[in-house]
Amino acid sequence: MPAMSDELVARLVEASELHGDFILSSGARSTVYFDKFLFLTRPDLLGELAHEVATMMPEGTDHLAAPEGAATLLVAAVSLETGLPVAVVRKEPKAYGTMSQVEGHAPEGARVCLIEDVSTTGHQVRMAAEVLAAAGASIERIVLAIDRGGADHLREAGYDVAAVAVLRPEGPSARGGDEAAD
Repeated sequence: MPAMSDELVARLVEASELHGDFILSSGARSTVYFDKFLFLTRPDLLGELAHEVATMMPEGTDHLAAPEGAATLLVAAVSLETGLPVAVVRKEPKAYGTMSQVEGHAPEGARVCLIEDVSTTGHQVRMAAEVLAAAGASIERIVLAIDRGGADHLREAGYDVAAVAVLRPEGPSARGGDEAAD
């Protein structure tokens, strides 16, 4: 439903777009920054975003996952929308208790949709995908709420990637996963 996605993208931008002098995770400077917490902490936007992400998941997905951090808010909302179990991938294995790097549910053979909030480089979500694959899960698709350039790097690494919004210097685009890679 492109009209709904376009409206949602406009609302996400309105809620989270900041102007100033910012350093992005890539190290690049930008005059525009999207503060994910400004949309991930609003129940109305989080619910709509979770619904949109759920529509982008490939058929056969039986588990969800996200890298640790703010994306866990979104993956929890998508789990409530879909009823699918969740795994959270830590940057490093936990130093106590189970000493696990993957928390939650991602058994060997799981067909995972990996969810990320905003991706500039794709680095963090790619590391999470590699950890899940090493544990025996299959990464069916990576869905980004906002693609700031990370999708290109993920596609180059062989991942199927979709995005609710592509917000690059050229301007916003809804449902970036439906377009060819740059």
